[in-house]
Amino acid sequence: MTGNGSTGRVVVGVDGSSSSRAALRWAVNQAVRTGATVDAVGAWEATPLFAGPTVVDPTLEAETARRRFDQEVHDVLGDDRPVEVREHLVRGNPADVLLEAAVGAELLVVGSRGHGTFARALLGSVSQRCALHASCPVVIVRPPA
Repeated sequence: MTGNGSTGRVVVGVDGSSSSRAALRWAVNQAVRTGATVDAVGAWEATPLFAGPTVVDPTLEAETARRRFDQEVHDVLGDDRPVEVREHLVRGNPADVLLEAAVGAELLVVGSRGHGTFARALLGSVSQRCALHASCPVVIVRPPA
């Protein structure tokens, strides 16, 4: 039992995809049933400073990632949340960020398909890496049909 009166912590990956939105809803519903808190975790990877013919502004990139993350969590959950939801946006590889966030958690919830890149398809999906390497049970949520 944690110090805030809950029985645990549910970590959920947030990336803007339909399965991510379904995972966030599922995680909150699970937390309601178990009395847990929810850590909604998003990750963003910086574009190389010289991406083609233009220079990428890392500050603008971080602000854009934050805006998108905040908007998605708000769109899915609104303002009236039945459990405590803590929001974390971290720069880094999504699978690495989620695996680190899940250390000590009761459960890690991820969508079955996110907004991955071709390279990630070759190396393995975020949900697959999380299922194989998480230090806690993992739930993989499919998007609504």
